[in-house]
Amino acid sequence: MIQPQTRAWWRATLALCLGSFLVFINLYAPQPLLPELRQLYGISTLAVGLVMSVATLSLAASLLVFGPLSDAIGRGGIMRLTLLGAGGLSLALALAPNFETLLVLRALQGFVLGGLPAVAIAWMGDEFEPRGMLSAVGLYIGANSLGGISGRLVGGWIGELAGSSASFLAVGGITLAGVALFWKLLPPARGFSARPFELRGALADLAGHLRNPLLLAAYLLGGINFLIFINQYSYLTFRLAEAPFGLGPSVLGMIFLTYLGGTLGSSLSGRLSGHLSPPACMVLGILILMGGTLITLAGSLALIVLGLTINAFGFFLAHAMASSWVGRHAGRARGSASALYLVFYYSGASLGTFWLEPFWQAGAWFGVALGSWLLLGVTLGIALWLWRRQLK
Repeated sequence: MIQPQTRAWWRATLALCLGSFLVFINLYAPQPLLPELRQLYGISTLAVGLVMSVATLSLAASLLVFGPLSDAIGRGGIMRLTLLGAGGLSLALALAPNFETLLVLRALQGFVLGGLPAVAIAWMGDEFEPRGMLSAVGLYIGANSLGGISGRLVGGWIGELAGSSASFLAVGGITLAGVALFWKLLPPARGFSARPFELRGALADLAGHLRNPLLLAAYLLGGINFLIFINQYSYLTFRLAEAPFGLGPSVLGMIFLTYLGGTLGSSLSGRLSGHLSPPACMVLGILILMGGTLITLAGSLALIVLGLTINAFGFFLAHAMASSWVGRHAGRARGSASALYLVFYYSGASLGTFWLEPFWQAGAWFGVALGSWLLLGVTLGIALWLWRRQLK
């Protein structure tokens, strides 16, 4: 087992953080490009939103494939090959001749992007001593948000300078260079022991998790919250690209720096849980998210940015509590319980466009805010129910 803070630990942790960074830079690079892609292909906001939706939906589906597969054939090869595939598909996106081809390539890219998130923490569990694993997981999750922010910044900046195709080429080049380093850094697995895949047992575990009301509540809460949070950013790019703001892709990419409010929210979640129960923290996070959405109705760009930062804080506070709740209340097969949470999480992201589009068409950004509050009211009710259950 790899001991914490040793050279081998730092090397392996760096490899996994780099892999996480590459996954999320690819997943989110197109988001600030949505207004440009809408004009380029002459399509609706609903259609262009599929650029993000199909990728997150196929990523969610892949989590149920790569996790069990890695138990049977190993984890390192899956991480290396799927990252390589993601970089190649990013280059192919730059050459897409039409919007339909672009969507097919994004769906394929989303699927391979699920390879590393599905198995990285399991790899740590195989190879790291328990204390070393806890430290590595914290750094790994931090790399998730850094990759998401960087993808939007790179996508926006290069998109404004040279167009969306240049953005895809740049991200593809960064990914392939990063994969070469990842390939070199990741040490060979020594603690892995193959287990034959048993479909019946895996399905029974998943069904058991879904029948557990405490887990199902957390799944729904996490998925619906992410449905609102991530898709608010997509519709806000349309709002800010139009008059009176008229922001270009590079500035739109910088809007996603408000994600740093989420870094603060997730880091403070541990301290808050020492004073409030996890469901109480979920309630607080959702109320903060609702309040931040209210602030984004202002006509000032500074207040909109403030509202988004508050939203990120509230969302990640609730997300951190919901994901830890799953780990604590899964009686068995915790790995599949956590994977199922991520399936709901990314499925929510993929469905958000279909929920918010009618509100956008009817009332522009105020409509999006109204649609957001309706579903956040549902998750607030779920969190209050969990709170009452815990008090009994």
